[in-house]
Amino acid sequence: MPHLTVRLPEKRLSGKEPELVTALTEAIVGVYGEWARELVSVCLDGVPAGRFARGGKSVDTSASVILGVRAGVFDRPDAEQITAGLGTALTEAIIRVLGEELRAGTMVELVASPPERTFVGGAIAI
Repeated sequence: MPHLTVRLPEKRLSGKEPELVTALTEAIVGVYGEWARELVSVCLDGVPAGRFARGGKSVDTSASVILGVRAGVFDRPDAEQITAGLGTALTEAIIRVLGEELRAGTMVELVASPPERTFVGGAIAI
């Protein structure tokens, strides 16, 4: 189950949540395929002004995307294509909705969980 946690400057996010959720979901579907659409989970966190920093200075041009994926994705023969595709597609979704100036400050991190460590509704996810 692809789970995204996205942290963005609050003032850039406000009012654009539905458009961003759609763009992020389409980014995942574009890489994984239509089967993944109903499994995509998105959590948007708006970060108040002054709480995003780079190089010791407050910025409003950063975005942090953490994508939880199954560990098996890294064992596939096409793992390099899939991971690169996810990083690119998610970055493009953010800048398409929130602006090009976020490109350089957008970080996408893929966090892998083995199947026995993923639970939905209190049960191991299939």
